[in-house]
Amino acid sequence: MPELFNVVTPDEARRIFCGHLSPNTTLEMVAVADALDRITRRDVHSPSDLPAFPRSTMDGYAVRAADTYGATEGIPAYLNVIGEVLMGRQADVTVSAGQAAIEHTGGMLPAGADAVVMVENTQQVDAATIEVVRPVAPGENVIQVGEDLRRGDLLVPAGHWLRPQDLGGLMGAGVTEIDVAPRPVVAVISTGDEIVSPENELGPGQVRDINTHTLSAQIRQAGGVPWSLGIVPDNRRALMEAAERALGGADVVIITAGSSVSVRDLTAGVIAGLGEPGILVHGVATRPGKPTILAVAAGKPVVGLPGNPVSAMVIFDLLVTPVLYLLAGCSSPPARSTVEALLARNVASTTGREDYVQVRLEERDGQRWAVPVFGESNLIMTMIKADGTVQVPLDKHGLPEGERVTVTLF
Repeated sequence: MPELFNVVTPDEARRIFCGHLSPNTTLEMVAVADALDRITRRDVHSPSDLPAFPRSTMDGYAVRAADTYGATEGIPAYLNVIGEVLMGRQADVTVSAGQAAIEHTGGMLPAGADAVVMVENTQQVDAATIEVVRPVAPGENVIQVGEDLRRGDLLVPAGHWLRPQDLGGLMGAGVTEIDVAPRPVVAVISTGDEIVSPENELGPGQVRDINTHTLSAQIRQAGGVPWSLGIVPDNRRALMEAAERALGGADVVIITAGSSVSVRDLTAGVIAGLGEPGILVHGVATRPGKPTILAVAAGKPVVGLPGNPVSAMVIFDLLVTPVLYLLAGCSSPPARSTVEALLARNVASTTGREDYVQVRLEERDGQRWAVPVFGESNLIMTMIKADGTVQVPLDKHGLPEGERVTVTLF
């Protein structure tokens, strides 16, 4: 049967799809300690200066910088040690001319002092005297009040993907709770008379469900919450009931299999019946993943993914992950890690189509090589054996052996 797709490029598919969607405007307050990988809903400003007091950046002695001017190993400056600044406490000494106080990294600078001499640049003469063999300037080895962050400064903007360092900055400024976007709930419906649950013994012609589990893991990686509606047989009524249930309870609906043009493939008809505007794209110029369906119903994205596991995973990364970040209002989604490598074999392609080739990385004679892992798109082992993918652009007939390529890591 001839294919009836109206194929568009991946970039065009993303533009069309995302152009019909808007961020979720609701918010959820969570503890900053639990906010890793969440998306901020509002700008967060610092309620305090950081640090809140002048702090030493070195172990050594708090001094008046003027008392060290001209100090050398041959002609050191002699200072009287008047005490020690204890960590976590108010400095209870005052440094006057000719005096010094023992200082620890992170400790408060005592009154009268304006610099810290590193311990390596001192010699102890006796219990109450040191000699300084290198001068310091005012402010040297000291972090001033608000040098890291001023009260009212923007800590993190709205739409920001929270990283470990962001959580540390928020906590350091005394922010312990934060408004974030709710995690989008993504319904996953796996279809096919031949699909059975992984715990089942296989009968003739049956295969275990892979897509529910790979897609659920990808959903979690992208900040969503997977909701599996189980395996639905190739029956229009059963699939429509499952799809309507998913649309009512999820933010995104994914239906796997049934997206190729075939008398037994029901996905397109069911998706078209869910509501306006309906199907926006049916066919994307990629390999794998050409028979992908992108639709919107009741303001929610609905995606028909190919049943082949590799195709489903590739298209999820290309077209579904950006939608999850869009729904969460993320203005700068985290970038995938990449490495450069030399292609170990010729890779054939066709102009007008983006190919995504699984590769494994090898080191040979000090060079990193990307070795293609070839196989049909229903072979999950091609993904398991691979470290990442190489994209063959739309305008290329392929890539030659030895070409330097960018590998997007899994």
